[in-house]
Amino acid sequence: MQATGKKSLKEAMATSETIRMFKWDWMEKLSHVHPATPFVIYIPVVSVAMYFAFVQGTMTPLTVLGAFGVGALIWTLIEYLMHRFFFHIPQTNKVFKAIYFYSHGIHHDAPNDATRLVMPPGASIPLAILFFYGFKAWGGVYYLPLFAGFVTAYMVYDFIHFATHFFNWKAAWFRKIKENHMRHHFLTNKYNFGLSSPLWDYVFFTYFRGKASLSDKQPG
Repeated sequence: MQATGKKSLKEAMATSETIRMFKWDWMEKLSHVHPATPFVIYIPVVSVAMYFAFVQGTMTPLTVLGAFGVGALIWTLIEYLMHRFFFHIPQTNKVFKAIYFYSHGIHHDAPNDATRLVMPPGASIPLAILFFYGFKAWGGVYYLPLFAGFVTAYMVYDFIHFATHFFNWKAAWFRKIKENHMRHHFLTNKYNFGLSSPLWDYVFFTYFRGKASLSDKQPG
């Protein structure tokens, strides 16, 4: 059951469906995450990164904001690549089947599980640390705003993902994003890998094209 835009977050979560992921109770508990969790963890991180980016004096404010935007754009590409090639890894053996199920298959099996629509901190924090040092090694003086933009775009992604499954806002941009994502879930999972933006689906020819896409064996 999907909640309407007029229902509260508590009501939306109360109507969600779930299936068991782990046989160990403590792991099962950790796999359920409140959708506000990424904001609680990463808003302070972004705030600190942007503060030092502005005060360190090596960049103009406009440059800081530009690097922030580039970081957000990089997130949309990483989101697309992870969704297409890792979350939907070909299930050709037991290892790949396990990777698919634990990383993303659980979401396709229970798409309206409100507590599994954002990444658990046990996964997101190590990845955030990895990308932080990646930006530091590659981004030079720009690494802080690049990282801040990247993480902000990730938070936006998590929020939009939750909203597409539980809310029916009337804004045209949101209705289009929701439509694209529902097609990925319920028509074919070979298309529409980008949630934050359809940009990379257009670039790599994986944007859903109606009947033509349903008849294709592979995208592109």
